[in-house]
Amino acid sequence: MKISVLTATYNRANLLPRLYESIVNNIKDNIDVEWIIIDDGSKDSTKETVENFIKEKKIVIKYFFQENQGKMQAINNVIQYAQGDLLIECDSDDYFTNNAFKSIEKAYNENKNNNDKYYALCFLKYNQNKENMGRNFRDKFTTMFDLYFKQGENGEKALVFNTEIRKQYKYELENKEKFVTEARMFHKMDEKYNIICINEPIMICEYQNEGYTKNIKKQFVENPYGYFNYFREILQKDMRGVLFKKRLYVIKHYILFSTLTSQKKILKNIKGILNKILIIILFIPGRIMTKLKIKR
Repeated sequence: MKISVLTATYNRANLLPRLYESIVNNIKDNIDVEWIIIDDGSKDSTKETVENFIKEKKIVIKYFFQENQGKMQAINNVIQYAQGDLLIECDSDDYFTNNAFKSIEKAYNENKNNNDKYYALCFLKYNQNKENMGRNFRDKFTTMFDLYFKQGENGEKALVFNTEIRKQYKYELENKEKFVTEARMFHKMDEKYNIICINEPIMICEYQNEGYTKNIKKQFVENPYGYFNYFREILQKDMRGVLFKKRLYVIKHYILFSTLTSQKKILKNIKGILNKILIIILFIPGRIMTKLKIKR
């Protein structure tokens, strides 16, 4: 078994050593690993930092540089170079737990018979206080859509992809935008495959002030078309079993992004009478609230 770790980074030279050390620490178990780094136009010492890692010859590192195109396009551009059986997209402000790769190897070997049925092994993700960033899994086999919209999960998880399947998909960006939620791609993968859930943490996260998560409202405004299509695609699904609060969440954001993108035929291709009724009821107040927030 070989693991490909893929990191898109921008001006994070100060954080990369921590991630590097966590990968090196994990190869003590003789697990084959490669680290693919795509530098999305950094202006700091990222290149020099990575070159120093390479000189140490502790792990195989493939370094690529591109002019700034955003994290999603960066990953789309280099995923073809991954040669592992499994692939992990690890942000530069995340790092691995001490026995992460051993846990991955164990789960991989235990589920070899289901290799063509799942697109990812799904593990827990902890913050720096060793607190679960979500909840423990209740089912072994599920989909990301069911996990978040039917089971009520809100926190982050760590996905370890089946590389062969992952390469068949990409992050779909709209109107030259630089960001789209990963969930849009996950939901496409859910249509054909499952995820296998393991209640073990393999990744630690530390959000940065300039990162995507802490600036989500800014991402909403700067990348509305990708988000609009994401929420529209959810409303085109069979939503039986979706929690009502999650349904409202989707409709609220569908109205938000239909306003930001000046959509007119908001009921076109929307599935389900309940969804249409809720959109009609909430559309005017939702549109007013959106415009007021934009003015602020």
